[in-house]
Amino acid sequence: MTVNLLDFDLDGLAVFCERLGEKRFRAVQLFRWIHQRGVNQFDDMTDLAKSLREKLRNLAFIRSMPVVSQHLSADGTIKWLFDVGDGNAVETVFIPEEDRGTLCISSQAGCAVGCRFCSTGHQGFSRNLTTGEIVAQLWFAEHFLRQHLQREERIISNVVMMGMGEPLQNYTALIPALRVMLDDHGYGLSRRRVTVSTSGIVPMMDRLSQDCPVALAVSLHAPNDALRDTLVPLNVKYPLAQLVAACHRYLAFAPRDFITFEYCMLDGVNDSEQCARQLVERVKAHPGAWCKFNLIPFNPFPASGLLCSSPDRVQSFARILNDAGITTTVRKTRGDDIDAACGQLAGDVKDRTRVADRIAKQRSIRIKLIPLPTVNVSGV
Repeated sequence: MTVNLLDFDLDGLAVFCERLGEKRFRAVQLFRWIHQRGVNQFDDMTDLAKSLREKLRNLAFIRSMPVVSQHLSADGTIKWLFDVGDGNAVETVFIPEEDRGTLCISSQAGCAVGCRFCSTGHQGFSRNLTTGEIVAQLWFAEHFLRQHLQREERIISNVVMMGMGEPLQNYTALIPALRVMLDDHGYGLSRRRVTVSTSGIVPMMDRLSQDCPVALAVSLHAPNDALRDTLVPLNVKYPLAQLVAACHRYLAFAPRDFITFEYCMLDGVNDSEQCARQLVERVKAHPGAWCKFNLIPFNPFPASGLLCSSPDRVQSFARILNDAGITTTVRKTRGDDIDAACGQLAGDVKDRTRVADRIAKQRSIRIKLIPLPTVNVSGV
């Protein structure tokens, strides 16, 4: 049985090579060929012994998921839809900015958390992605962009686990994937530039702080338990007091000295001045500048029954937090014309029949990916 080498972090690849009778330095060479150079043909890995290349041809492969579609936004954002089998698909989004290139990665096909304002949650849950399927999104995007932008230096400087799914509910696959991203023989990303977003699974937040502490973003969305119970069902199990305590524990190990709270602005639901002042009270109950808020304009979809707060309301809400000394930003909406903005990552995916038909068609007709214009992204 052959294995996909994208499923291994460096330690896992070293164990695989040892089983082939090879030393660890061969695993390092192989790891660099895969992740730094994007090579997927063993015969092209010229500094590997011919005997090892022969073994690898018989026992392993390096493969991303098939691309069902690729969409380019007017603002330069790119969204890919990947086939993960059995009629399921996941989406990955690249967001170019002047000083960075951010890739938003999915961890599950669908999501089981079921937040009221998230279109992915309304899709339902199919399965966890494997480590290889998580890593493949970065592997494909990085080397595809280098080829189309005709650049040799790194394009993707930041990774956010904010795509489809709750990363901490796929913990076993997540940790090796994070280690691939951070490894200097892989993508060499800083812990400060890799962010895991969670809806607040307290025990797994504690585990992450010990196993692979990276930047942490917490989907808060409400200042009190009564409201958060209706927006984020997980709050019933892990209420705000427990969640905030877990955030403080995480800070002892985190690469940053703050936690980011994501807050989706919902018209008439969680955007009142009273809600803003309740947030101030909750944050100020703990000394120090230990968190910041990222206010996210809601991207409406029909099944939600919700509307986005007005720009004036969002700014008023932000002003109350900022005036209280809490760093607060308003997220700039990117890629909404291709349904790639925050909370929109379901799109065509939620119509399972249509996606299955498109995947079947894609398998019989080779997709030609659109050539991309030059994107102004600085490497790190």
